[in-house]
Amino acid sequence: MADWEIWLIIAALALATAATRSSFWLVGHHITIPRRVHEMLRYAPACALAAIIAPDLLLNEGQQLHLSLSNLKLLAGLAAIIFYLLRRNMLQTIVFGMAVFTALRLALA
Repeated sequence: MADWEIWLIIAALALATAATRSSFWLVGHHITIPRRVHEMLRYAPACALAAIIAPDLLLNEGQQLHLSLSNLKLLAGLAAIIFYLLRRNMLQTIVFGMAVFTALRLALA
């Protein structure tokens, strides 16, 4: 690829990103979202996060379900869920989950 082609691709991607992100500010007040759709969109971030995290916790390197006690990521994830239910603090939960995972990895390595 030539240098000008790379710069053209970067410029096109920057333009596409800016257009999609600014479209809500430009035409957002002209479009009315139905109440039901608005309520469903509240759950989109949680669903996206679950779709990213669940495969990492539940699948091994061979992309097969791994639900045993040797799955350290799953154990740390379960500990983090319990911690969150008790404390209701997301930042502390992230730190706690990573600390548990690191401690398990170091203890069993």
